[in-house]
Amino acid sequence: MKAVVSALQEFPSFNASLDASGENLVMKKYFHIGIAVDTPNGLVVPVVRDVDQKGLFELAAELGEVSIRARDGKLSPGDMQGGCFTISSLGGIGGTYFTPIVNAPEVAILGVSRSKMQPVYIDGEFEPRLILPLGLSYDHRVIDGAQAARFTTFLSQVISDIRRILL
Repeated sequence: MKAVVSALQEFPSFNASLDASGENLVMKKYFHIGIAVDTPNGLVVPVVRDVDQKGLFELAAELGEVSIRARDGKLSPGDMQGGCFTISSLGGIGGTYFTPIVNAPEVAILGVSRSKMQPVYIDGEFEPRLILPLGLSYDHRVIDGAQAARFTTFLSQVISDIRRILL
């Protein structure tokens, strides 16, 4: 979540929504991240608010708590409103890549698959690298492919150097 907020700060058009008419872009100055949670009753997307103002341990605890409430069917409607951007992870289930669907009125969603060690060819040799497959879906009325590529490139750089998140 912290890495995503770094990318949203760098690329503010991703931290936005379309109004009810679909004609006006509403830029957000806060960072409320929706987290897709698989439950016995289907997928729900509770929102973790003010991610930019919380530390890693606080976010981890809040994410664990909201996931339990989601699986137990104890979320209120307010718990699932007000998101700026959503993260959907299949890491616990498996799979390689998938195409997440944008959670309207948001304009983008990040899909995260299970990470795994893979050989990567670098300077004439194969080296083991931990690979985290990411998929970004976005509303083309707001974001074009070049912006999306820059967003995912930036996000990958942040994720690959944890110090950028911690500092």
